Amino acid sequence: MGDCKGGCGGCCGNCGGCGSTLVLNAEEIAMLRLLGQIPFLPVARSASSMDPVYLEEGELSPEKSSLALRCLEKRGLISIDFDQPLKGGYSKAYDAYPIKGSVALTILGQQAVDLLEIQGVE
Repeated sequence: MGDCKGGCGGCCGNCGGCGSTLVLNAEEIAMLRLLGQIPFLPVARSASSMDPVYLEEGELSPEKSSLALRCLEKRGLISIDFDQPLKGGYSKAYDAYPIKGSVALTILGQQAVDLLEIQGVE
C-alpha cells in the first residue's frame, strides 16, 4: 500500500471516483465501519505534520489508520477537523500530540457505509 495519489479522487492506487464503483481497501472499510458505529472519532497531529493520527486500540496500526484517514478524506468520505476537538474524548496516548481534532463521515461517507451494510464487500 502506497501513499495517497492525486488525480481523479482516487487513493492508494485505486481510482474509485470516476465511475459508479468505489474501490476501498480493508483499512478504509474498517475505518468507515467504525465511523458508522461511532459518529465522531478522536484524531491528533504533530505541529510539524498534517497527517492525522488515530491511536485507539483496534485492528489497525496507527500507520495504517493514518493512511486510511488521509485516503478517505481525499475521496470526500470523511471530514477531519482540527478546529473541533472532542471534549474529553482523548486517551493518554494522545498526550504527546499538541493538536487534537475529530473525524466524522460526510454525507457521501454515510452513503458508502449504508451501501457496505446493504450490499457487503465484493
